[in-house]
Amino acid sequence: MKDLGLTPIQGEKFAHQARVSSPQMDDILGLGWPVLDHGFVRVVDYMGNEGAIVQAARVSYGIGTQSVSEDRGLLRYLMRHRHSSPFEMCEIKFHIKLPIFIARQWIRHRMASVNEYSARYSILANEFYLPAPEHIATQSKSNKQGRGEMVTPEVAQDVIDLLRADAERNFKNYEDMINPDGDKQLARELARINLTLNTYTEWYWKIDLHNLLHFLRLRVDGHAQFEIRAYAEVILKILMAWVPSVHEAWEDYAFHAHTFSRQEMGVVRLITDIAVKAGLTRPEVLNMAQEHGLSGREARIFADAVFSDQKMVTA
Repeated sequence: MKDLGLTPIQGEKFAHQARVSSPQMDDILGLGWPVLDHGFVRVVDYMGNEGAIVQAARVSYGIGTQSVSEDRGLLRYLMRHRHSSPFEMCEIKFHIKLPIFIARQWIRHRMASVNEYSARYSILANEFYLPAPEHIATQSKSNKQGRGEMVTPEVAQDVIDLLRADAERNFKNYEDMINPDGDKQLARELARINLTLNTYTEWYWKIDLHNLLHFLRLRVDGHAQFEIRAYAEVILKILMAWVPSVHEAWEDYAFHAHTFSRQEMGVVRLITDIAVKAGLTRPEVLNMAQEHGLSGREARIFADAVFSDQKMVTA
C-alpha cells in the first residue's frame, strides 16, 4: 500500500487479517449441481461466513473472541428477533442455468444483482425444459396459481410431445431467421422473440444472506412451483454448508415458525387459560419448552406469555 501513498494505522485493532473463508464452501466453488433436465446451480464466489455476521452484530474487530456456543447463541438471537443488517454482511454469487419461465418468476426477488445471458449478442443453445410425466397436472380448483390432480400417462405423453414439437419448431425458425447465409438474416434481438418460454437461459445472481433466506422461505415451501423449488432445494443444501448455525436458526424461527394474527392470538389465549385453570403449572411449561429445544431464556419468555396477559412471542 506504500506504493499508493497510503500509510496504515498502527495498533492492535488494525492488525492485518486473513480473508474470512469457509472450507466447506471453498471445496465446492465452481462445481455444478444438476437441476431439472438441463439446468444447474454453481457457486462462483462468496463473501463472509458466520463469523462475519457475529462481528457485525458486535461491532468489533477480529473474530474468534467468543466461544462457538456463544456465537451460535447470538446468531439464534438475531434470527429470532428478526435483525437483518448483520446477515446482509454475507453475500454469495451463483451461476445458474434455468428455463426462461422460471427466470421470470425468480426475478421477482428484486434485492439481488443479476446479469443474464443476452440473446441480443449471442445465439441461444437448442435446449429446452420438458417436465417429467409425474409433474404434469391439471389446474388446481382451489389454487389459481397451482397444480391439481395428476393427468393420465397418455395425456402426460401427449403434453410432452406437444411441448417438444413446439420448442423444436420454434427453434428451427429461430435458426433460419438468424442464418447469415439465409434469405432473412434477421437481427438476433428480433429472432429471439419467437422462442418458447421453456428455452434455457443462464445468469449470474448475487444476493446477500438476509435476502437469500427470504428467497428460500418462499421457494422451498411446498406451495412454490415445482421447477423453482428444485433450484431452491439445491441452494438450501449449499446454505447448510456455508452457514450451518444460521440455517438451523432460520429453520427454527422462520421456515417452520408461524406468526399469529391478533384474532388468532385471542384463541391461543383462551386455550392457554383453559389449560392453566385445569392445573397446568409454570414449572411444567418450562420443562415442556426446554424438552422441545427452547433455551432457558426462551422457555422463560414462553412461560411468561402463558401465565400473563401479554402477547405470546412468535417467530
